[in-house]
Order: sequence, then structure tokens, then C-alpha cells
Amino acid sequence: MVTVTFGSRISVVDAALALGDAQYVAQIAAVPEEKLKDASVHVSIVGCGDWKLIQDYKDTTGFKGEIFADPDRTLYRALGMTTETLKGTPSGEKRRSYLKEGILKNALTSIWRGPLKSPQHIGKQGNISQLGGEFIFGPGKSCSFASRMKNTEDHVEVADLMKSVGVAFP
Repeated sequence: MVTVTFGSRISVVDAALALGDAQYVAQIAAVPEEKLKDASVHVSIVGCGDWKLIQDYKDTTGFKGEIFADPDRTLYRALGMTTETLKGTPSGEKRRSYLKEGILKNALTSIWRGPLKSPQHIGKQGNISQLGGEFIFGPGKSCSFASRMKNTEDHVEVADLMKSVGVAFP
């Protein structure tokens, strides 16, 4: 384990995302690396689970960038992500496009990938009710975009996030 301060990363990070949903990260992973590189965008993921889960998470999502662990949620709190809930998309609102699976299938898949497949990881996933968000930093150490989730299915659409950093997707 290596400790990295977030402030030390901001100067090289053009887009930083703090989140945890595997379906969302998988959609981010689908953004062609060449497009990110051409736009000088660097995507980092920050999760609230144990660092020992990072490689499994990368394997599951296909994300090739940097993933950091913030199990005590210091960065989450510093960025104003203090909401904890298990509520999904409110009735009458359209679910986000990154949600390819239904609620039941998503829950069963999470159980399969988590405690059934890797029982040694039980209890290391972090607070399951912790909501995340998306942040864009740069140029420099300024934050040009911030979105904090209001429910468990409230990440900014990946296409919209990429558009805000000058990357066409899909």
C-alpha cells in the first residue's frame, strides 16, 4: 500500500471521478484511451473500499486507469460527498444509461462477484450506502465541474461528462 495525497495528483489530473458503481466505471472504461489522451484527460477513480479490492475491481470493470482507495472517506467528505442512502432512481424519473442491469440482477451479480466469489473480501467493500460523484479538475488545481449523487443511480451520464472535457463519446 502506498499513501497518495489527492492534492499531489490534481496538477496532473484533468478529470477525477469519485464513485463506486461497477456499471458506471465499466462505461467509463469503454471511452477510447486515444480520445482521452488526445484531449489531455486523465481519469482516476476513487472508491471507499479497501485497497486490496482494486485489482479485482479493475478486472471486473475493464478500467485501465488509476484507482485509489479512500476507506475512511476523508476525500469523500472533503469533496462534500456526505450523503448515505440505498435509495435508487425516484419513481417517475428515467434511469441513467449506464445502468444496463435491472435492480435484482445487479444485486445478484454483486453478491456473486463479492462474497460468493471472494469470501476473503467480505466487509472490505466500504460503506455500501456511501454515494459518490464526479469532479473535473484543471487546468491547475481548480475544480471546473462537480456533481454529487443524490441516490444510488445518479451518476452524471458518461457522454455528458466526457463532453464537458472535450471528449466525444460514444
